This record gives sequence, C-alpha cells and structure tokens, in this order.
Amino acid sequence: MATNASTASTTSLASVTLEVTAPEDARRFYTAFGVDTHIRLRASEARSTGFRGFTLALTVSRPATVDSFLGAAVDAGATLLKPAARSLWGYGGVVQAPDGTIWKVATSAKKDTGPATGEIDEIVLLLGVEDVKASKQFYVGQGLTVARSFGGKYAEFASDESSPVKLALYKRRGLAKDLGVPADGAGSHRIVLGGATGPFTDPDGFAWEAAAPSASAPSASAPSTTAAQS
Repeated sequence: MATNASTASTTSLASVTLEVTAPEDARRFYTAFGVDTHIRLRASEARSTGFRGFTLALTVSRPATVDSFLGAAVDAGATLLKPAARSLWGYGGVVQAPDGTIWKVATSAKKDTGPATGEIDEIVLLLGVEDVKASKQFYVGQGLTVARSFGGKYAEFASDESSPVKLALYKRRGLAKDLGVPADGAGSHRIVLGGATGPFTDPDGFAWEAAAPSASAPSASAPSTTAAQS
C-alpha cells in the first residue's frame, strides 16, 4: 500500500555530480543528450566495475520525445541497453553513456499526440538499495520527507522547485532487472549527491556532500573518490 506525505521537505537533493574519467568528453555527450544543465561533472579515476547501483530516469510527455532523446544519446556515443518499446506502464528505453552512467527515458503515454518536444518533465535519481525501508528511515533521519512509499519496494522523497533531480529508492536487483543489466558491481558508485547537510554516506555507500552553489552548466573539478559500493 502506498503512503504519501504532504509536509514540506526540510532537505532535498540539490545537485547530482557524476564522476567521470574524461570531463570534457562527458560534457560534450551530455550537451548533445540534452541534460547538461541538470547534472555536474567531476574528474575521477576511482575504480568501478559492473552495475553502479543507480540510474537517472527522464520522464517526458510522449513516445516521439523518448525516441528523440534516445536517438541523440546513441548518436553521441551511448550504448543502447534496451530499445524503446511499449509496456503496461507506457513507453521507454535505456541507454548507457560513454562514462558508464545508465539513463532511462520513458513516458506514461503509449501513443503520440504530436512531434517530439525536447522537453523533460522530470528527472529522477533512482538509487538501488538492499533494504528500501532501512534506507528510507536513514534519509528521514537526515531531514528528507517521504512523498510516496510502496512498502519495501519503492520510496520517493519530496523536492522543492530548486531541485534539478528528484530522489527515489528502489530494490537494487529489481532496478538492475528493469535496466537490463546484471546486478553485480564493485568499487565506486561514481556519483556524489549534494544537499543542505553533509557530508555523509548512506547505508549503500552513496556519498553526499554540502551542495555548492548551482551553475548553469555542469562543472569539472579536481579528481575525487566516492564511497565504495556495498
């Protein structure tokens, strides 16, 4: 059964920084993909193998827009993990960026009502966790407010208008299955989350830091290493 919260969030996800080996190459890719203003980039040589335990999901208005984003990603060098297709929930596909980050693009609509818009309705960072209930309670303790919760399967946190990305939790193996990749992975998650509080590391090894002032484009800074995956 789903639960909902109506109270305002005291803390929300303020920034998402991807750690990449080649920031300028990554910048060019994400500009071509159309999401460069929503993420930040940081140079890192941290070791990472297999599934990194998360995905960034774009929600758009119609199938033509899904196809447009997936096509732009593949043309810019991404690997198509799951071709766009209809399902019970709508229409979507999955790509993996050259830096290794997995992106899902989807819509609840199954039929087009017009041409591709190039607009993103919402971006959600889905963290694959071992215990959704435990991770949810951890984040509540850090000041986040649960917006929606489906038992031990899924939890979503409230965000404000300044948040470029919404945060949600999903079972790690279920998330990997949905993306079409093996669930095994080791080393760095290659992602750093920014918020009003920090630094801290969650039960699954995802690192948070105090969010820097927002910028109009992702920044590249000195190399760093995130916490290891659990």
